[in-house]
This record gives sequence, C-alpha cells and structure tokens, in this order.
Amino acid sequence: MKITQAAVAGTLESSDVMVRIAPIDTPEIDLQISSSVEKQFGDAIRATVMEILTRHDISGVQLVVDDKGALDCILRARLETLLVRASDVKNLPWEERA
Repeated sequence: MKITQAAVAGTLESSDVMVRIAPIDTPEIDLQISSSVEKQFGDAIRATVMEILTRHDISGVQLVVDDKGALDCILRARLETLLVRASDVKNLPWEERA
C-alpha cells in the first residue's frame, strides 16, 4: 500500500489515540510516539504499530502517535482508519496474507 497524502485519525481524549501520517522522501519509517503510559506499554505500542505497517507494506512515512492510554484494539482501529484515509485504497484487504 502506498501512502499518498497526509492524514489524521483519532482524538486526544482520555483512553484514545491520535495518529498522524505523511509520506516522506526516504524509504524509512520515522516513528514518533508520545504516550501517557509509555514506560509501561511503550514497547507494546511500538510493536503494534510496526505490525500494522509491515502487514500493509508501508514505508517512506512519518508516523506520529499521541497516545492517551488507548487499548490495543483502539490503536489498531485508528491505524487502519489512518491508512485508508492516507492512501488510494477504498478499504483494507481484511483476509490474511499468505
């Protein structure tokens, strides 16, 4: 999946997460995480983000995660919404990849 434009998903409310993505000119992933629970769950947040990006073959992006204590399922939903908004796809391929 190719990220073609900047996009935002989520809110800054308690127990939610706001994620922002934008394409960049390098093939790397510039991941910036700010979380009220980073000491306890920072590694889990990072792992979830990287899993979603890897699953959809995302690279060459800057991704900013501003977490306010969101559950993992909320983080995943916000990231998948973000990817649809930032790319040319109309919906994500829900089936598992081989």
